[in-house]
Amino acid sequence: MSNYRTIVVGTDGSDSSLRAVDRAAMFAANEHAKLIIASAHQPVAEKGGWSRPPSPDHVVDPRAADSLKSEGYKMHGAAPVYEILQVARDRAKAAGAEDIDEKAIEGAPVDALVKLATDRKADLIVVGDIGLDSVAGRLLGSVPATIARRVDIDILIVHTAN
Repeated sequence: MSNYRTIVVGTDGSDSSLRAVDRAAMFAANEHAKLIIASAHQPVAEKGGWSRPPSPDHVVDPRAADSLKSEGYKMHGAAPVYEILQVARDRAKAAGAEDIDEKAIEGAPVDALVKLATDRKADLIVVGDIGLDSVAGRLLGSVPATIARRVDIDILIVHTAN
């Protein structure tokens, strides 16, 4: 195996993405690497109102959103992004990973993972294979294929189909 020091994996809370978290955690455990679990979400409200309608993972109290900006999701314990990261962290620990960071990132999943991997100087990105065999994936590009075109680090594509 290579000496992976920092591994990034994204999750949206789906069973398939959590299988990718499991595999990333096993790699992190074997390599004694830091595992960064990321979940993308849309921006919270800004002063003056929403730029787009809120989704369920946003803080609904505009005072909290105004003062906390992108960290506002932490104020609402039932927010899906927070729950997704907690579930993923628990699974990663169960798979043997010890050095785990969680990161909620504003934006689209591909952009969020690429930026996080670049900013944190990751050695490996782990993604599921969802979309690789779909018509939409072939026409529009799947998450794994799009990430592969945008980074120059190793990518592990985990077979996550049932």
